Amino acid sequence: MAISLYDASVACYLQTLGAVAALLDKGATHCAANDMTLNDVVETRLHPDMLPFRFQIVSVAHHSLGAMKGVEAGTFAPPAYAPDLDYAALQKLVAEALEGLQAYSRGAVESFEGKDVVFQIGERKVPFTAEDFLLSFSLPNFFFHAATSYDVLRMIGVPLGKRDFMGQLRMKR
Repeated sequence: MAISLYDASVACYLQTLGAVAALLDKGATHCAANDMTLNDVVETRLHPDMLPFRFQIVSVAHHSLGAMKGVEAGTFAPPAYAPDLDYAALQKLVAEALEGLQAYSRGAVESFEGKDVVFQIGERKVPFTAEDFLLSFSLPNFFFHAATSYDVLRMIGVPLGKRDFMGQLRMKR
């Protein structure tokens, strides 16, 4: 059986976004229990030359729902830098990405196969097919930023494990 574009993209996004939403909830609970300020978390970085937690969450939403919108439109660009988002706004952004992705039907996503998608950064344009864009660019970025978000929360002491990152598994029924 061949794997479908929907299963390789939207289903993966939904699984990991659900996990990221739960990570954010656990992070908020941990901060409240330990008198930590959520806005400090938003600015936390793993390394001085990395962008903060806020950017990681924005990128998770951008490389999931934003990627699907980009495939539909035929163009995709990096996310806008959003310095004004607080922790609650990040939680809302993830919830909106989940909701938006749930609206994509299997048939609609399968119809994107072979469609041209251009990643544009400044004047540079990188051509892809929809499936190559999603599988070789968007999904690796999505997982990088999801893992970095998890790592930031672990670094500040949120009690998380691998199972938290994996989210709801898609098991045989």
